[in-house]
Amino acid sequence: MEDHRPIVLTDEERARIGRRADQGLKRALVAQAGMAVFAIVLAGLVAGGNAALSALVGAASYFIPNALFALRLLTGAFGSMKAGPMAFFWGEAFKLGTATLILGLAAWNGDGWLVWPALLLGLLCVLKGYVLLLAFRKLP
Repeated sequence: MEDHRPIVLTDEERARIGRRADQGLKRALVAQAGMAVFAIVLAGLVAGGNAALSALVGAASYFIPNALFALRLLTGAFGSMKAGPMAFFWGEAFKLGTATLILGLAAWNGDGWLVWPALLLGLLCVLKGYVLLLAFRKLP
């Protein structure tokens, strides 16, 4: 027979779990920033300034909303709502909407300078920033 009693955590255990989660968020952001720099430098070296700028736009389209969401989770910024399921839902909706808006503005205004492969490289590198964490065995 299974035991269905809820797990009760002490204040110290809750604080330790919270600190570990905060460290994981910070590591993920640093890894994403590192991958963004990698994409920008690579695009610039291979294809020049417009490609580097395009990679920056692609990286920023996901990194900026993700960093704002992480900031909200880490500091309680942008409202006093606790980090529950609805906060995550609206945070993810914000990230997707903002990324779509930035990419749409880039497509709309990028005629003549936007290098699509570089933009996609920047976006993909930031999206897959956790690969650095896996490589160094520092998963959040």
